[in-house]
Amino acid sequence: MNDYYADLGVARDASAEDIKRAYRKAARRLHPDVNPGPEAEEQFKRVSQAYDVLSDAEKRRSYDMGADPYAGAHGGFGQGFSFSDIMDAFFGGAAATGGGRGPRPRVARGQDALVHLDIDLATAVFGGEQELTIDTAVACSSCHGSGGQPGTQPRTCDACQGRGEIQQVQRSFLGQVMTSRPCPTCQGFGQLISHPCFECSGEGRVGMRRTLTLKVPAGVDTGTRIQLSGEGEIGFGAGPAGDLYVEIGVRSHPTLRRRGDDLHLNLEVPMTAAALGATVAVDTLDGPREIGIRRGTPSGETITLRGLGVTRLRTGGRGDLVIHVLVATPTRLDEEQEELLRQLARLRGEERPQGRVSAAESGLFGKLRDAFKGR
Repeated sequence: MNDYYADLGVARDASAEDIKRAYRKAARRLHPDVNPGPEAEEQFKRVSQAYDVLSDAEKRRSYDMGADPYAGAHGGFGQGFSFSDIMDAFFGGAAATGGGRGPRPRVARGQDALVHLDIDLATAVFGGEQELTIDTAVACSSCHGSGGQPGTQPRTCDACQGRGEIQQVQRSFLGQVMTSRPCPTCQGFGQLISHPCFECSGEGRVGMRRTLTLKVPAGVDTGTRIQLSGEGEIGFGAGPAGDLYVEIGVRSHPTLRRRGDDLHLNLEVPMTAAALGATVAVDTLDGPREIGIRRGTPSGETITLRGLGVTRLRTGGRGDLVIHVLVATPTRLDEEQEELLRQLARLRGEERPQGRVSAAESGLFGKLRDAFKGR
């Protein structure tokens, strides 16, 4: 049995991409149109057969287990012959019906691509445009997708006569069965590119870095995916491009926190401002706003500014900006400040304050108790 890994010059644990790359290199060197002669032709056939086996996951698995995928062509059941061959032969398979699958197209749709883009909170709230640089496959500018050098044409494969498949007669317990397999010489295309394009090596596409302008809709959040149809990689033979998906990540803001469509902000005010009341300027994403702090505002109280939150992605409108007031207690006092506070404590009768414990009944548990009493 042939050593297909040695024929291609790859290790037994080579990846599919390594196998493909090795085959292209060997095919360009040994192709009869480039390297005429019986010895090169024989080597080209061995390389093509090796690629046919190792590029097919099922055939490669069978070969690694010690079976020869081509042994069945010389007779005997169980060597290179599968149950699907019998099903093809007796229930409408291409080889049994004589119709043939025909050569597979050289043009194929490209794969979809996924990239990640980080944006700031303001862009997530209002939307905007972002420059996006991606590495992808584009049509080869030299051969325009044909895969051949300019001025050349592909020729019909001699091995399969342009059918893209070869037929084999195999013997089984049901008798002789004719099956078909993709032609290992032309890989099922039915044609051979005698002079592959130097730029794309016959693929009709090349890798390139390009820049796109992405319109980010208002209201996106971390995890949102934006689909750009036809902006993915070009397919084999300059086939239709796949789609590009951009997954959004929103960077954290130094002062604002997002919760759904609302924004939250902690506002620290001096103890005197909370006690006497004041007007404080607050920076929002919509610009500065004057916030009124009422007299006697306790720490933890919230002030809601309607419509200054995040734009709703699908329904429109905006959430709210919720300001959490935090009363700052002074920790460093000079003698004069400390004396003034002691005077205030004497005036308020708080020289020896007694802590107050809020009754549980006034909170959540009290409401639950009252609800059960009412039943």
